[in-house]
Amino acid sequence: MEIAILALGCFWGPEKKFSKIEGIVETEVGYCGGIMPNATYKEVCTGETEHAEVVRLTYDPKMISYDQIIKYFFDFHDPTTLNRQGPDIGTQYRSEIFYNSDEQKNISLSIIEKLNHKFKSKITTKVSKIKNYSKAEEYHQKYFEKNRF
Repeated sequence: MEIAILALGCFWGPEKKFSKIEGIVETEVGYCGGIMPNATYKEVCTGETEHAEVVRLTYDPKMISYDQIIKYFFDFHDPTTLNRQGPDIGTQYRSEIFYNSDEQKNISLSIIEKLNHKFKSKITTKVSKIKNYSKAEEYHQKYFEKNRF
């Protein structure tokens, strides 16, 4: 099994979308990219921790490639809005790919380069090494499954 950590706005919706994809064996929401090793939702919302809301995916590379996951990532949100997705505004809602290997980094940068032509060089997605990931509080996990709307 492999891990992918992606920031694409509020983590509830992306977690639900990714959980339905064949080859994704587990989803978890959390915080990544900030200065604190164990951030909380309340702290992240201040904007002072530098964390983004993320979805942590455990996937089977025999069933789905990292390349395919990154393509879904770009399909699931608007990568041209800086620190914003829909009505959610703030640095914690930024578009960012957190890599754990040079291979993941290179795949991500290659896809961004190709998509930049489509989006006229307006992609704001950052690509960064995983830093200070922490699991979000339990009430955020599988939020839409727990809170049927």
